[in-house]
Amino acid sequence: MVTLQGENIFLRALEPEDLDFVHALENDTRVWEVSQCQAPYSRYIIKQYIKNSHRDIYEVKQLRLAICLIGSNNAIGLIDIFDFDPANERAGVGIIISENQRNKGIGAETLKLLTNYAFTALGLHQLYANIDTQNAASIALFTTFGFRLAGIKKAWNKRNGSYHDEALYQLIHQH
Repeated sequence: MVTLQGENIFLRALEPEDLDFVHALENDTRVWEVSQCQAPYSRYIIKQYIKNSHRDIYEVKQLRLAICLIGSNNAIGLIDIFDFDPANERAGVGIIISENQRNKGIGAETLKLLTNYAFTALGLHQLYANIDTQNAASIALFTTFGFRLAGIKKAWNKRNGSYHDEALYQLIHQH
């Protein structure tokens, strides 16, 4: 049985009450370099996104889940499945945790729940993550779960006037 609840956290669908949290997170310029965002999102656009977030992953090719602590329904982070490709049984994964909740094992527990869900419920063969080569915390998190470096995209992302390499990490499910 697949569950989206762990020991300390659970993953749930986005709710209208998440509007302020998602709006603040999506408009935090410190996150833009990770999310490839280049302009702020309006509350209206985020409200529409949340309103339509119930649509099936097979239709929209993505799934965003809120990360919550057990005993609270307040989001403390988000985890995404994106570029969902059911024909090739693969998808990308991205995670962001509120700054005040980092380094508490939440990312690890979240990634464990999501990889189990992706391989069991969605029947995926592999997940991948694109990570800036200077993001040691994300590299450590993903490699702990068996994601392996597949390659480096040289000078892939430009920020603050200079180019940065991006690493592609893959986790291939051993059936």
